[in-house]
Amino acid sequence: MQRQQMERSTTPWVPRAITIVIVVVMMILMVLFGKKVYGQSPTHLSIEDAYQRARLNYPLIKQNGLIDKTAAYTVANASKGYLPSLSFSGQATYQSTVTNFPLTIPIPGFSLPSYNKDQYKIYAEADQLIYDGGAIQNTKQMAQATQMIQCQNLEAELYNLYDRVNQLFFGVLLINEQLRQNELLKKDIENGIDKTTALVKNGTAYRSSVDELSAQLLQVEQARTELKSTKGAFLLMLAQFTGINIDENTIIEKPGKPALVTGINRPELLALDYQKLTYALQAQSLKVQLRPKFGFFIQGGYGRPGLNFLNNNFAWYYLGGLKFSWNLGSLYTYKNQRELLSISIQGLDVQKETFLFNTTLELKQQSAAISKYDELIEKDRDIISLRERVKGAAAAQLENGVLTAHDYITQVNADDQARQSFILHRIQLLQAQFSYQNTSGITTDH
Repeated sequence: MQRQQMERSTTPWVPRAITIVIVVVMMILMVLFGKKVYGQSPTHLSIEDAYQRARLNYPLIKQNGLIDKTAAYTVANASKGYLPSLSFSGQATYQSTVTNFPLTIPIPGFSLPSYNKDQYKIYAEADQLIYDGGAIQNTKQMAQATQMIQCQNLEAELYNLYDRVNQLFFGVLLINEQLRQNELLKKDIENGIDKTTALVKNGTAYRSSVDELSAQLLQVEQARTELKSTKGAFLLMLAQFTGINIDENTIIEKPGKPALVTGINRPELLALDYQKLTYALQAQSLKVQLRPKFGFFIQGGYGRPGLNFLNNNFAWYYLGGLKFSWNLGSLYTYKNQRELLSISIQGLDVQKETFLFNTTLELKQQSAAISKYDELIEKDRDIISLRERVKGAAAAQLENGVLTAHDYITQVNADDQARQSFILHRIQLLQAQFSYQNTSGITTDH
């Protein structure tokens, strides 16, 4: 039973099976994506740098440029509605009858024309819009609001990316701390081996005690190998996310406590606000459809007959004037369309309320976790202080031959376990704080 407890206390943070799974997943990602990292290996990498580089390297971020271009083209096309439009038309017709002027009394020197039944006309017409009721302006505003919705939805997607970066970044920090603790544990075991070896030479201890300590030392070295392997996998995946070369020489900087501000400022909320704006613009568009439209036109052409109805020959002609149109057909559906938009806006309010409810609940859970880790860390410090004194006494007793190697290992492992818990809780606290910041959306880091 004591040996089982001893082996459990020396089990590394990441079990060997998990290490194998992580490495396999890493290899699959490399095969599937075949993505090469770029740039020089940074000497230091902060969490803020990791956010920014992951953002720039994320394929979805390219969608931002496409969204901007789409909005720019839509607005440009709408603005061209104020430019004159030019059209060309032509027709050739044959009529069953034509206009004639029967005269019962002939007038000397005067004869009325006789029209041909085949008539021809080709003309060009230029139209200039003067007033469209605000349709063009409404289209521009709709394009801009749609652009903002798409941008905020993209930002919301990136928050999931930041969570994944957090997991990798703080995973590396945790392993770094565990490697340092592993080195301290190794020194304690080596110190025990030196003391026990001296006792064996003096004939006050058995050689098996040295063997037991040596076996424990091998387990510590084995745990170090697994930790380094897991760290390498984490670094490689972090490099894939950030698009930069990251290796064991890169210093992953441990961040300080972030400023945790109450409130929620997530892009999902802005997306809902802009969606509500589009519904307001659609309501405005319903009014625009009920307004009259004004413009002027000029038309020039060639045909038979021309504008002179007394001349049956081919002739050039032109004409121009004002245009007025007023389509009131949308009055039939105006009220129902307004009601539908009102229902849609109410639906957005429900979505916003639901998002705030769920996010607030998540923030409360994360805040409770932060408080929990704060309390655990305080207890960890007390436990470490006690365990360190016990370990020091055990080392002295081992040196004097009044404590067995097995009991010494038990005390060393207990001290190591206390320190491992302290390390784990500190990193978990930092990760919980950054997760809280990420969930609230109130940060200047990304």
